This record gives sequence, C-alpha cells and structure tokens, in this order.
Amino acid sequence: MEQSASRVLMIRPAAFGFNPATAATNVFQSPSDREDLVEGARREFDRLVREIRDAGIDVLVADDGPDPPKPDALFPNNWISTHAEGSVVLYPLEAVTRRPERRGDIVLMLKARFQVRRVIDLSGFEARSGFLEGTGSLVLDRVGRRAYAARSTRTGPDLVRHWGLLMGYETWCFETAPVRGLSPYHTNVLMAIGTQWAVVGSPLIRDPAMRKQILMQLRKDDRAVVELTPGQIENFAANLLELETPAGPVIVGSDRAWSAFAPDQLRRLESCARILSVPLEVIESVGGGSARCMIAELFLPLGPDPGRSSLGADPGPSRSERAASGQAGGAVPGPLSSSSR
Repeated sequence: MEQSASRVLMIRPAAFGFNPATAATNVFQSPSDREDLVEGARREFDRLVREIRDAGIDVLVADDGPDPPKPDALFPNNWISTHAEGSVVLYPLEAVTRRPERRGDIVLMLKARFQVRRVIDLSGFEARSGFLEGTGSLVLDRVGRRAYAARSTRTGPDLVRHWGLLMGYETWCFETAPVRGLSPYHTNVLMAIGTQWAVVGSPLIRDPAMRKQILMQLRKDDRAVVELTPGQIENFAANLLELETPAGPVIVGSDRAWSAFAPDQLRRLESCARILSVPLEVIESVGGGSARCMIAELFLPLGPDPGRSSLGADPGPSRSERAASGQAGGAVPGPLSSSSR
C-alpha cells in the first residue's frame, strides 16, 4: 500500500466562478467581477497540469461540460475517490449546484482503463441531508488506514464512520474552532499527510485531548509533523498533496501556500520530498480551494487496455514533450489522454 499516487484525474473548468451556495460555508471564497475569470482559472489549471506532468506524474484530464454551469467542477476530489484494492467511491455533496459534477462517463472511463472491482455510491444520503465530500472531508493515511475528518455541515460524523466500516479504516472525527466565524469547511484545508510528513492546523482542533492524540499518532507513524497557525491555514498551507514520481515524492501546493511557511518549516518538508509550487490566485480567491482540491488521485490497478479515452480536451503536453516535438507551448485540444514517464 502506497501513501501517494503516481496517476491523477483533473477536470478542466468550463464555467468557473463564484458559487453562493458554497460560500455560505467557505470563508475563503470571494466574488469577482473580472471579465476573464474563466480564462484566468483555465490558465492556472493548465499550468498546474503541465507542472505535474513535468514532474513525471500521469495526468488524465477531462473537460467540464457547459450545461448546466458548474462553477466548482475543477474540484473533483470532493465527489470521487479511488483505492488500490479496486474501489471507486462516489460522495454526497451538500450544495445542490455541485451534484451534477458527478459524472457517469468518468466512472465508465475508469472501468475501461483500470481494474474497478466495486463502485460504492453514497450519493443517496443527500436525500437524508447526509454529506461527506470525498477527500475534502477525509484526509487519509492510506498506509495506516486511518481517516481524519473535521466535523462540518459538509462532513457528517455518522457518514464518516459508515465510510470507515465500508473501507476498513479507523476513523478520527473531531470538532474545530472557527476561522473568521466559520468552522473549516473541509478537513483538507486543515491538514495533509504524506509518506514521511504531515501538516496540521493543530490550534483549530477544539478538544485538547483529541489534538494531543492526533499529533501523537502522526508522530508515532514516524512523520515529520509541522503544526500550522490559523493564519497559515487561511493561506491554504495545509491544502497540499504528495504525489509519487519516478525520482521520488513531490508535494504539490500553491505559491500562496508555500509563501505562508516559515523557513524552518519549509526545510523540514523539503527533507521529506521535493516541493512543487504553482500560482493559483484566481482559483483560490474565487473558488475557495487550492491545489489539493483540484486533484483526484488514481490508485486503481491498471487494466488490460489503459490506452486513450475520449473525454474532453487535454491542456497539452508537458514542457519536455513540447521541447522534443518543437512546439512553442500553450493548450492543445485533443482527447482525454495521459502523460507518463
């Protein structure tokens, strides 16, 4: 069992924008009157894809469709997760405007390319106001099979426990102190876990005993633990994701996130993995999510025919691929594809 993935799924936005339905629980969102809002988000998205590919990660990219408009479609980790034993899990989302993001065609694509042994669809809990928004709600220690979850309107403790029973994970559910008057909307803005490291906004874990237990468990697992302040949390310093490359692990985060770390904190993380930093100002300020939210890891075993599929457009080859072919750069339309080293 590996903690980090070498393949990921990302959704290129068609109608990115401010979503009032999610802003009620997400203090990181702000409306914008920029005329180039969608194009700005696409530029940031395309750069993130290229940077991840340049690091040696296999990236599958699908286009979002324009109808109905889905302003948060570039955050697929909230509605889907995949697991090494062949499970695909679909999640119940609080905002009605986000529910069309769940796409059967993407599930079919995964079945065609990978060994999918079961699909667990939890979306029916929406009818009972039960919500659990994927690896936004659940921060997973995949090796230790522990799931950490901060309670919120988007993360119900009963569903956390239900998920743990289905997936064979020990669950740690905890209350949080507010940030600017609201509890953190997702656990993955509060903490992240890699192979040899973890970051956690420990001051925001309300119960001192639970705070101590979580820190002790993370350190017991021989991880370098970096504790973050509420101010660092507001700058997405915990919204990080470790990915596995042929040259070793990288930690993906935004420029804003990395600039929030103190030098000694950065050194501790750099001793565990290479840092990959990208600008995501538009997506962060308007969408209220950062790099980790944009990436759905693919842990599924490869199937007999892992070739190309036909979903949407691809933001183009990596820099090394463009250099080899003489291209000048920029987005290149085409079928959903992958780029691996």
